[in-house]
Amino acid sequence: MTLVDSFAQPNTSVAEPFPLCLERPLGAVVTETGTQFALWAPSAKKVTLRLFMRGSMGEDGDALIGQYLMRPETDGSWTYDFADNKHGVYYDFLIERDCGSVDRVADPWARGAGVNGRRSMVVDFSRTNPDGWYRDHMPDVPLAQTVVWETHVGDFSNDPAGGFPESHRGKYLAFTDDGTSLEGHPDFPTGLAYLKKLGVTAVQLMPIYDFGSVDETTCDRYNWGYDPINYNVPEGSYSTNPFDGTTRIREVKQMVQALHSAGIKVIMDVVYNHMFSTDNWFERTVPKYFLRRKPNGAFANGSGCGCDMATERKMFRRFIVESVTFWAREYHIDGFRFDLMGLIDVDTMNAVRAALDEIPGRGRDILMYGEPWSAGATAPLPSDTVLADKSGLSKLDSRIGHFCDTTRDTIKGHVFFSDRPGYVNGGMHENVAAAREAVNAWRRGKHSEGVAGQVIQYVSAHDDLTLWDKLCASFAAGSLGSTVAEGVNENTVDVPKVMYDADFSAEGLAGVGPQIAAALTDVMDANKLTVGITLTSAGIPFMLSGEEFARTKFGSSDSYDSAKELNWLDWNRAWQKRDLIEYYAKLIALRKSDPQWFDGNRNIVDTEGDELVFRVGDYLMAANPSRHVGVIDVAVTGLEPIDGIRRYWCGLGSSVSPMENNVSAGDGDYLIVSPHTFAIWRLQ
Repeated sequence: MTLVDSFAQPNTSVAEPFPLCLERPLGAVVTETGTQFALWAPSAKKVTLRLFMRGSMGEDGDALIGQYLMRPETDGSWTYDFADNKHGVYYDFLIERDCGSVDRVADPWARGAGVNGRRSMVVDFSRTNPDGWYRDHMPDVPLAQTVVWETHVGDFSNDPAGGFPESHRGKYLAFTDDGTSLEGHPDFPTGLAYLKKLGVTAVQLMPIYDFGSVDETTCDRYNWGYDPINYNVPEGSYSTNPFDGTTRIREVKQMVQALHSAGIKVIMDVVYNHMFSTDNWFERTVPKYFLRRKPNGAFANGSGCGCDMATERKMFRRFIVESVTFWAREYHIDGFRFDLMGLIDVDTMNAVRAALDEIPGRGRDILMYGEPWSAGATAPLPSDTVLADKSGLSKLDSRIGHFCDTTRDTIKGHVFFSDRPGYVNGGMHENVAAAREAVNAWRRGKHSEGVAGQVIQYVSAHDDLTLWDKLCASFAAGSLGSTVAEGVNENTVDVPKVMYDADFSAEGLAGVGPQIAAALTDVMDANKLTVGITLTSAGIPFMLSGEEFARTKFGSSDSYDSAKELNWLDWNRAWQKRDLIEYYAKLIALRKSDPQWFDGNRNIVDTEGDELVFRVGDYLMAANPSRHVGVIDVAVTGLEPIDGIRRYWCGLGSSVSPMENNVSAGDGDYLIVSPHTFAIWRLQ
């Protein structure tokens, strides 16, 4: 069969050059009657299935079990059936072309694999369940109580001081270690116990599918994992035995089970917009179909990784829908974060949402959100294709959310220009109008970002500078006069290391001198202002793990393949910043106490200055990043008597000190907000 290159001209009408296989189960499927193999390879002349004893060449006991010529089907697939259960058998395919060339491929639809994903594995999933798996269920956490904490499997437990068993460090099983504590401080929890005390309700895991940047035979490198090899297979380097395809499956389930038992949902970071290499199983199986190409035949690179996936093609759309729902059904995943969602078409995203909704009992509660941008322009697409970027948000289902970079940059300053301040760190006058829109999840402005549940409110994630590092850079440039290295698309600031170290002990502050000590105090105040705003704003709050203890990467804005020591959660730093953690925990608890925090309207209170003052029901919030005392006239806060009984604004607390004083509602009474302070009152 001759392949039709549908990218020969932009917006071509030849969208699907092959017979489509939209119904037949693909991959290796174990049933009561045996094992069925199916591979969609419509441009192949001949396909041979090979079975092996082990998952890679050179392993002890590896042997070729047999080779089987597969039969072609009218839907473009090739099939072969066995009457027995082949669980644990490894396999690949040899695809012969009309020209005589032969490609060896693993199964793009595989749900199990050997070490490094070079061979696929047959899986009978009923044999992979940990004890009690049938009782595992989604935690009863309403959408209004969702607080997302993003982490990397390795970062969570790689620190030797974290109290995790050595065999579990950097592994899925570290999430099952309840009761761990910091070495030398047995009263300070780490790991799962720490998460329960912090109060977050969802953990977003950076990629846990099988990725290509870490050699699973040695596990001697660190990587974030945004380079898929096998989308439906767990990453082996996080398992205790990457050579056994069943081990990684069972251990992911144990991790999910442990988080669920702690009342914490599990969100999976998925990367369907690109793969590790242009030479991947999809491209080898059906050349020039699954990857987008420009009119000149070059691979599209809107992902910055060299191989944008053609989500608009019906067979890859089918794959994405089945892949997401597979993780939700088999691994009980509670939500999905879509990397570079702006490269995925709207129809595919909506199809995923509809398929998840059909999962009995829990489907409609499964979260979906993504990044509404790309790294660059992709290939020309058919005229009816709309991408799920910012211009396409209105066409997405109202239960598909997106990261709000406008909130991020409004509060802390431009993400790529580290010296530029936002509302909390020196740019309050320039950003106060936007901040007033941000706390209401941008629902009233000209450019609405949807309903509250669609807006992910955040100021730090794995990408770019941590919140602490961004604040250090902006204050170092502003108050210390540190050197700024200007670039076209970003810049960097020469920040004194002692600012990143953030030693707030009396000895530490005395040792850095008054100027840096003052700058450090400003950074901490700005950090508290930032989380005060984000955790009381409408929408879904999200944070990078460790933000709550001033996590630093010492100015690295892209630590994806840096040393694990730079990336891991420093549990000693957490203990040192335990007061900041407690501040976060109190705000999280307040957030979870009332659904109005999620979607209640924010009523902005007028002030003479640039303070951010807003009311939600019986709560009043005020942020004052300036060096001057803020004054709020009680008369303009909307305070009214009930049945003739006067009510008072009672201080719940602030970022600098507890507030326990009642404030009269009479004429001429004012609320006072100290400089560099976030404060909350409640009606009594």
